[in-house]
Amino acid sequence: MLGVNARPLVAKVVNPLAARLARVGVTPDMVTITGTVGAVASAAGLIATGQLFWGAFAVTVFVLLDMLDGALARLRGGGSVFGAVLDSTGDRAADAAIFGALIWWYSGAGDDRLLVLLALLCLVLGVLTSYIKARAEGMGLACDVGVVERTERLILVLVGTGFTGLGIPYAVDVALWVLLVGSAVTVAQRVLAVKRAAANARIPS
Repeated sequence: MLGVNARPLVAKVVNPLAARLARVGVTPDMVTITGTVGAVASAAGLIATGQLFWGAFAVTVFVLLDMLDGALARLRGGGSVFGAVLDSTGDRAADAAIFGALIWWYSGAGDDRLLVLLALLCLVLGVLTSYIKARAEGMGLACDVGVVERTERLILVLVGTGFTGLGIPYAVDVALWVLLVGSAVTVAQRVLAVKRAAANARIPS
């Protein structure tokens, strides 16, 4: 939801930078790979070792590159099918790395089994949120509903993680609880939306 509403504002910041990168020969796929590798490395090297603030900060920087690859693709006349698949794959890898890093930290030195469970459930629900939409669109059905999409998911988990790293108590706890509820609602919304759309469409066997 936030991702769609914020696009005009984001475009004003991202498009000039994308134009400069395009002039020096940077491609959308290069940006996607850099952002994914950076986000995964930051999560594994910082968040998983308990450096929560700097981990959240570094991941945020690399995740923001995700806005640049789309802008670059548009400047080059549109993205490729491979680029779209690579971008989606990178998003899933980065998301998994963030929650996996939290699970690793809180199952070890962080020592909080409840947060391990919350992070695991949020990871699973995040995967389901993306899968339902991808599967529905693959069947020719619209599935654009949901109170918590990727933008909201990243804001919640990274802000909560960063604030916890700054010593604010229960920040990540609150963030994961809110994310858990919101993600569960989103999964239900998407299942119902697909059910309604499928009722008026012929599904190939």
